[in-house]
Amino acid sequence: MKDEVRKEENNGLLERILERLGESPDDFLSFRDYMEACLYDPEWGYYTSERPKIGHTGDFYTAASLGGLLGECLAAYISVQLKSFEGTLRLIEWGGGTGRLAAQVLDTIREKEPELYGRLRYTGVEASLYHRRLQAETLQEHKELIDIVAPESWSASGSLANTVLFSNELPDAFPVHRIVWRQEGWMELGVRWSPAVGKLVETERPLRGEELLRYIEAEQLPRRVDQRFEVNLDAVRWCREIAAKLASGSLMVTIDYGDVREELHASHRMEGTLLCYRGHVASDTPLEHAGEQDITSHVNFSAFMEAGEAKGMETVLYQTQKQFLVEQGILGLLQNHDASDPFSETAKRNRAIRQLLLSDSMSELFKVLVQRKK
Repeated sequence: MKDEVRKEENNGLLERILERLGESPDDFLSFRDYMEACLYDPEWGYYTSERPKIGHTGDFYTAASLGGLLGECLAAYISVQLKSFEGTLRLIEWGGGTGRLAAQVLDTIREKEPELYGRLRYTGVEASLYHRRLQAETLQEHKELIDIVAPESWSASGSLANTVLFSNELPDAFPVHRIVWRQEGWMELGVRWSPAVGKLVETERPLRGEELLRYIEAEQLPRRVDQRFEVNLDAVRWCREIAAKLASGSLMVTIDYGDVREELHASHRMEGTLLCYRGHVASDTPLEHAGEQDITSHVNFSAFMEAGEAKGMETVLYQTQKQFLVEQGILGLLQNHDASDPFSETAKRNRAIRQLLLSDSMSELFKVLVQRKK
């Protein structure tokens, strides 16, 4: 099979996937393991590779790409929370990508809350060596107070007091199991190699694993024939692990696209929510362009909240990104400008504000969840 891949694709990631399939007794690789390889393989993974992902030259935009506005509003919220703490303050971002959002947050706190900034220590937790380097460059102005580490290094740290941990579009990128209800019962989707067509194809087998079965029972997933669901066990585990490390009063702020379970499991979502992004074009073809496209699914915020509650967290805020931005004063950032110059910095900033608040854009799909350790 390796030789066939070299002839057709010359892609090291596909060779590694085929090696794993060769080790499987039933020629089956779960979609979760396939997605993890595509996104996080140390050498060939999409997120670990040294290529732009965000912005005009990448594959997608994030709210942090639009004029620094999310960072300013997030900094306003975080500052209020930090004022309730004494002593050294900890700000942690998980999966910060280029470091752009962190720079916006730190710049704003330094400008508007210098006393808080003087007590602040920032840690960026990032799996990709490439992105750790980018973050260090982006945050050069704040180098005296930053530390950028890999997840395995951070996991060794103790209890986190006086802490606000935040992430933007992180859980949606965790690898997910895909399952489907058939007449004969629950099936797990995976991939196999088809010699007939010379590529990876979708396959399925009866669902195995107690953790998956417990999730299905807890979610009370509807049994509609052929409806697909994503099961993000990695996000649930991550939330529990973070919650267990936070000391009383510390907060976790999660910004991502998704919804509560009732919406995600509705009958109009027969195909689930999984999407791929490549060159700013969305598709539902995860078995194509392995390692060269983003693969994501909507966050189940109901499961996320309950995972936190299991480790002593309480939900203090859950709202759309639009509501959050408005409450944190984004409308006050609108400025008068000379309408004759649509390319002025003020005009571009005003357009970014409108884009963030439009109902057909990020505003309603994205949610902000804040959980506090009791």
